[in-house]
Formats: sequence, structure tokens, C-alpha cells
Amino acid sequence: MIKNELRSLIADKKARIGVIGLGYVGLPLIVEFGLKGYEGIGFEVDQKKADDINAGRSYIVDVTDENVKACVDDGKLSATTDFGRLAECDVIIICVPTPLRKTKDPDMSFIIAAGEEIQKYLRRGQMIILESTTYPGTTDEVLLPMFEEKGFKLDDDFLLAFSPERVDPGNPQFQTHNIPKVVGGVSKDSTEIASFLYSQIVDHVHSVSSARVAEACKLWENTFRAINIGMANEMARLCNTLGIDTWEVVKAAATKPFGFMPFYPGPGIGGHCIPLDPHYLSWKARQHGFDSQFISLAEQVNSGMPAYVVKLVSTALNDVKKAVNGSKILILGVAYKKDIDDMRESPALSIIDLLRSRGADLKYHDPFVPEVTFDHAYTIGDGEPIFNQELTDELIADSDCVIICTEHSGVDYHRVCQLASLIVDTRNALSQDQRNGSNAKIVRL
Repeated sequence: MIKNELRSLIADKKARIGVIGLGYVGLPLIVEFGLKGYEGIGFEVDQKKADDINAGRSYIVDVTDENVKACVDDGKLSATTDFGRLAECDVIIICVPTPLRKTKDPDMSFIIAAGEEIQKYLRRGQMIILESTTYPGTTDEVLLPMFEEKGFKLDDDFLLAFSPERVDPGNPQFQTHNIPKVVGGVSKDSTEIASFLYSQIVDHVHSVSSARVAEACKLWENTFRAINIGMANEMARLCNTLGIDTWEVVKAAATKPFGFMPFYPGPGIGGHCIPLDPHYLSWKARQHGFDSQFISLAEQVNSGMPAYVVKLVSTALNDVKKAVNGSKILILGVAYKKDIDDMRESPALSIIDLLRSRGADLKYHDPFVPEVTFDHAYTIGDGEPIFNQELTDELIADSDCVIICTEHSGVDYHRVCQLASLIVDTRNALSQDQRNGSNAKIVRL
């Protein structure tokens, strides 16, 4: 049986692992396989990324150059734009983006494109695993028919499973090897062998009964976060209306040892998962006549936070007899989370765009992001790119307002408090001592 053939290859570390998409998910995964002694081939449409990897260079914050180079030098890692080499792989793992269309419906084009490439070169004895976040049913409704169309039979000729990625960029505590892996196959054999594969590189594997359960699991995780962050953002706006310190309330509530999990407000939600994944779930629900109201309400609250931050800035400037139009505004941190360079869905993009549309003179400082560009989603104001500025005393002091959008660890916030005249802190980046000794007027979310 094919499962026994694959099990033997995996156990003997003779299985060749192919990974399609070498981004925040795919590169750490293929490097982990390489460090454990498996030969991996990474497939990319971006020739520069393939060249970087083959030269032993990493472009992902969670993967070191040393680990990439070690795998390349040992013959355990290579990257290519030649998808014909998929035929050489015993396992093919799909790690491609799953964005939304302008209508906020799922954009399945990357998964379909990857599936079509696999279909071209599919041979007996391969296992295909989808890791890209998607709606429940994708693996067996989209990919399975593509492979069966070629005349291959599940379990007899190939195996097919889903295992959701759980990457947290910039988190040194949790890496690929120590994040529990959920695995669900389209068949029992697929679940068994996919689980066995991941057990070679991951400390704990949790097998579930189907690919649909695994797909729903990932969406449940991120919808849970999106909804609770939405509640925290709404509570922040409520506390602000009532004149209550939001952060003091959260800190006090978090002392309860049961029945409470702290979530924190911010200028919006970012990254590839939390802003997008709930839409995949609600879209699938609508196909079955179910209206997921919680998801819609959370999205409404979260997507409205950049405009709320701009309102705080406008009010604070108005209090000192200044208008947004013509004011010099400095944004500290534009990545979607601290100490990384990831700009995907960053709320700072909307904040910058909204302020520029109102005539603000915008500058930013972010040591991780040398340039900010704007796509079709952020074109209310001037869509021209802007560039990182050195955080000089003059830049801070010359700004009419400083907005802390992302609380990078390397910023000297004490210096900011001493030199700025007005600060809008959306991340609770400023300590009590810094606020007490500040020369600036401080507005907190």
C-alpha cells in the first residue's frame, strides 16, 4: 500500500519534501525539515527569493542565515522556479497566500495555481498537504477532484491532507518545532501518514478526523482572536467616552485567575491571518444560508479603528488650536506588530492614508521597514510611497503630533516623551513613569 511505502521513506529520512511558497510559513517549514535530515526542494515564482536561498541567505525574520546556509551546504535545501521538479518530491506541501478579493470573498487563485502545477507532475506515491488557511471543504472539494481528474485514486495512488500553519512572526518562544500541529486527512491513511511526517519535526501532533475539521480549527482560532480584539477595541472606545483608563481596567480584570483572558485594544488588526481568516469562515457560512453576526460585527469594529485613531489625533490637535491639514505628524512603527518587518494588513497603512487625505505632512520611523508603499486598498489620499526617517531629536521636536502605532522595543520612548509636544499612544507603549515625566500632552487609546 502507498501509505506503507511513504511511511518507510519518511522513517528512513529518504522522503524528499517539496514546499510550494517560501514565505513566512514555507521557509521556516522547509528549513526545519532540512535541519532534521530531510532533503527539501522549495518552489517559488520569485526568482530572487530562490537565488537568496540557494546562496544561503534568509529574508524571513524567524529563519537565520546560518540555518539556511547549513541546510544548503549539507545538500538538504535548494530552491527553484522550475515546477517540473515537483515530480521528484515524495511529499508536496502547499504554503501559498490566501488573500481576499475586493468583495472580501476568498481569493483561491494561489491554491488553485499550486494545485494545477501539482496536477501536471503528479505521480503515484506522493502525498500532498495543504497548509494555507482556507474555508472548510477546500482540500476535498477543490484539490481532490483536480488530482482524481488525472486518473489517480486516493489511498491507492496518492494521499491528501490539511494541516493549518500556526506561525507567529517575531515570536522567539514558539517556532515550528514546538508549536502543536493539527493534521486532518481526506482519508484515514492520509491522516496517519501526514501525522507521522510532522511528528519527525514537531514535538506534538494532534490528529483529527478529517481535513474539514482541521480547516475549521484554524478559522476558529483566528476568529476567536478577531472577535475578542474587537470587543477590546469597543471597550476602549467606551472607556474613552466615560473618561476611564482602558489599560488600567484590562490590567485589573486580568487579575481574575479564571474565566477571563486579556485581549488588548490597538489601532486595528494586521497580519495575514486575523484580518482575513474570519471572512473565509463567514463566506462559507453564507453559502449554507447561515449569517455569522459576531464575525461581521467584530470586523466592523476592528476595521473602524484606524479612523478612530485619526479622530483622536484630530481632536488632540484641535485642542491646541491646530488642524490636521498642514500639521507635521510622525508615526512611530508601521509594521503590524512589534519588532518585525511584516506590513501585511498593517493598520498603519490606513492611518497614514487617512491623515494624508486630510492634508497632514506625514513622516514615519520604523527600523524594520525602509519603505511603505500603497496598493489599491489604500488610495484615499496621496498614494506615493514614503520612506523611513532617522529618529532624530529635531524630527521629534518638530512634529505637531507623534503617533505610536507599533511599539518597537528599540525606540527610546523616554526621549520621545521629553521632546514631543503631543503624543497619541495606541499601544500603551509608554510606562507610568514615562508619562508622569513627559513634557508632552499624551492621549491614550
